[in-house]
Amino acid sequence: MILPPDPATGFDWSSHNTYSVNFLHRHSEQRADAALVQRHLDDPRRRLMMLADDRVLLRSGRIDFEGSAADALFGECETHIFLGLDLEDRPWFAGEFRSAPELEPGESLVDLRSLARDGMVGADSYGPAAQARATLFWHRRNRFCGVCGAPTVSIAAGYQRNCTGCGTQHFPRTDPVVIMLIEDGDDRVLLGRTPRFEAGMYTCLAGFMEPGETMEDAVRREVKEESGIDVGAVRYHASQPWPFPANLMLGCYGEAISTDIKVDKAEMDDCRWFGRDQVKAMLTETEVGKLHCPPPLAVARHLIEVWAGLK
Repeated sequence: MILPPDPATGFDWSSHNTYSVNFLHRHSEQRADAALVQRHLDDPRRRLMMLADDRVLLRSGRIDFEGSAADALFGECETHIFLGLDLEDRPWFAGEFRSAPELEPGESLVDLRSLARDGMVGADSYGPAAQARATLFWHRRNRFCGVCGAPTVSIAAGYQRNCTGCGTQHFPRTDPVVIMLIEDGDDRVLLGRTPRFEAGMYTCLAGFMEPGETMEDAVRREVKEESGIDVGAVRYHASQPWPFPANLMLGCYGEAISTDIKVDKAEMDDCRWFGRDQVKAMLTETEVGKLHCPPPLAVARHLIEVWAGLK
């Protein structure tokens, strides 16, 4: 069911990334119509995904439930949101358990990274799951107003919270992160690692964009801070929703205009230049401890594979 890029808009590299393709039509214009949302809730064909904190309920290889299974789960929801309509106009919702659920035989709670890394469900599920996880996380973190501290209530099918005290309107946010593969000519790229990475893994440098900063300047600043490398031209390549908790990864390539590395040990464990043949070998290596690249679910992997000519 994964939809191909629209031919009218040209080739879309972003659609190659995990969590990036969502077959649901969000119908944001319907969210303020409480009667319409209620009709979707009453639709016997409706689908439901259930999360507990950062994990999604998995049963018999599926994370979406319908019929009597959905009916039972709706009764356990603390918060639910309208995700949209699928290709057959069936409404999809996501909910969060009020408390830790008692799992039935054959059920498990799985975090989204493991879900994608291990291919536990069809690829069509990752986009809606990312939408659900990021939005429900926002609800958990915004139960009280950041202006006056009063409780907030969910409206607009789960895409707005209003303060019951001062009336401030709160909306879900997405935090942009630049992630970049820096090139030194045609044959070398800059990869780094932080202490929290598994042994041997090197990947693209990355960092949060700051207020009042362009994407290009964020690339240059982060690379300079982490590696000491100066970057000239920057070009955008592809994006990826990254629901950990609610980021948008902006994948870029940058051209190095200096080559002497000065690693910021407060942030990075190491940064190195890697040649094309070495990178290709790292892309095929899977053993922890040996030099290898990040797993396929990450946009960093996509950037590296495209540069290496493997996509």
